[in-house]
Amino acid sequence: MNAEADAVKTGTSTVGITFDGGVVVGADHRATMGHFIANKSVKKLFKISNNVALTTAGLVGHAQSLSRTLAAELRLYELKRNTPMTVRGAATLTANILVGRPHYVQLLIVGTDEDGPSVYSIDSAGGSIPDVYCATGSGSPFMYGVLEDQYKDGMNENQALKVAAKALLASAQRDAASGNGMDLAVITKDKGYQQLTEKEVSDLLSKLR
Repeated sequence: MNAEADAVKTGTSTVGITFDGGVVVGADHRATMGHFIANKSVKKLFKISNNVALTTAGLVGHAQSLSRTLAAELRLYELKRNTPMTVRGAATLTANILVGRPHYVQLLIVGTDEDGPSVYSIDSAGGSIPDVYCATGSGSPFMYGVLEDQYKDGMNENQALKVAAKALLASAQRDAASGNGMDLAVITKDKGYQQLTEKEVSDLLSKLR
């Protein structure tokens, strides 16, 4: 990574967790430049379609560009075929974009379709790896401590939301490049993408303390 890229890279914590019927996805709000907190309200969680979301860790410009490109591509796909792109298809598309033009990012593509809930981790070189849960960014080591301990197969939506929130809280407490609040969303086959309001996030966090 060159010096210019190093100067504008961001520390991040993002998480995706599957549950029985859907997926929970979340991200913190802090952006850093070295040891300096550059912004306290950066958007790192993007709705790409009604059944797919993207989280971003890395350069803000690259992340925003990718989110716009993916949203447009998935919309065009749905208009042409009258059916939404699968989560696996969205992950493959994202990986192919990164292979053709590398970006300084680490991504999660999460969502639900006919095959159920999915979480894909995608690296900057275009590698795509599916899993039942995943964390990215500088706060991910602390998040994995929570995920490995508390994730269980067959969790319901409320349980998955609590685990995601606990993971993001853990990263905010230990990773200097993460924090300043969080965004959380749920994607299910029936209801699609639903992002929690600030009050809903606050109420959830109050139950964890």
